[in-house]
Amino acid sequence: MNKFLIKNPIITEKAMLGADLGKYSFLVDQKASANEVKKIIESQYNVKIVKTNVINVKSKTRRLGNSIGTKPGYKKIIVTLKKGQKLDILPQ
Repeated sequence: MNKFLIKNPIITEKAMLGADLGKYSFLVDQKASANEVKKIIESQYNVKIVKTNVINVKSKTRRLGNSIGTKPGYKKIIVTLKKGQKLDILPQ
């Protein structure tokens, strides 16, 4: 179990709306599996995860004037906690 599979929590307006429902989003390594991330979060934050959803966002080409570049793809995992539990991941 590698704790470096989880890069950081995603803190956006949409992600914080999900936090009210017990759903938290994390940016993870491309090689990370849902079960590995589930075990790491459960042990690190001492919570019970009911469900995990994996979203692979593909890389996109972007253009600015004459130059063409790519926006890197990433993998995020949305975990649903047991009712009544919550994580304290907001920066202070």
